[in-house]
Amino acid sequence: MGRLFISKREINFINDIAKEVIKDVIGQKIYYYQISNIKSNVHDVYEESPEKIFDSPIEIECLVRYTEPEVRTNNFGSEKFYSIEAYIQSKDLLDKEIEILEGDFFSFGSVFFEVTQAPSVDIIFGQVEHAKFITVKGKQARKGQFLSKVFGPKGIEYTDDDAVQDTFVQQRGFKENRLGETADVRDLQKNGILEKPITGPKEVSEKGGSVKNGSSFYGDE
Repeated sequence: MGRLFISKREINFINDIAKEVIKDVIGQKIYYYQISNIKSNVHDVYEESPEKIFDSPIEIECLVRYTEPEVRTNNFGSEKFYSIEAYIQSKDLLDKEIEILEGDFFSFGSVFFEVTQAPSVDIIFGQVEHAKFITVKGKQARKGQFLSKVFGPKGIEYTDDDAVQDTFVQQRGFKENRLGETADVRDLQKNGILEKPITGPKEVSEKGGSVKNGSSFYGDE
């Protein structure tokens, strides 16, 4: 569609709607580990480091899709290795100043993945300077290749407090919600076209459930 009909206001609307779906409805997330060039002592010529050190994980909201696992057979039997695709809203990464690079790692559930393909970008209505989502592809990391604390949710078979997520809090363009800072930016609110929701970020949690261990919808009480 031509630039005559898609202005900056429409671009902001598309970005905000995408953020709303990802952050206020779907609720999936990955934990992203960036390689620290300073701490890893990267070689000046080869731009490689024999021992990689990672910064603290960054929580990124996204839409996740597992692909068909690869079954490998060895002396101890067969084992499944997973691949994954994470669709991340491009403007959200720009707002948070996050760059996704090959060789970095991220976790989803209890599995760690290595970024195998730099993000491919889907642009908005042919306007190359505006992107909707980036696709991050990852392969399951080999055992011992990457070690870190596993952040939840990760599965009902685990006994950790965060193994099962029982609270989901929206962001809705607020800098903070009940869980802390969000770094969420909605351009239409930022530019004064829309006001922030007067009811604030809603949540799904047990506090409003009508039965024991029940859940409320958006915190209705």
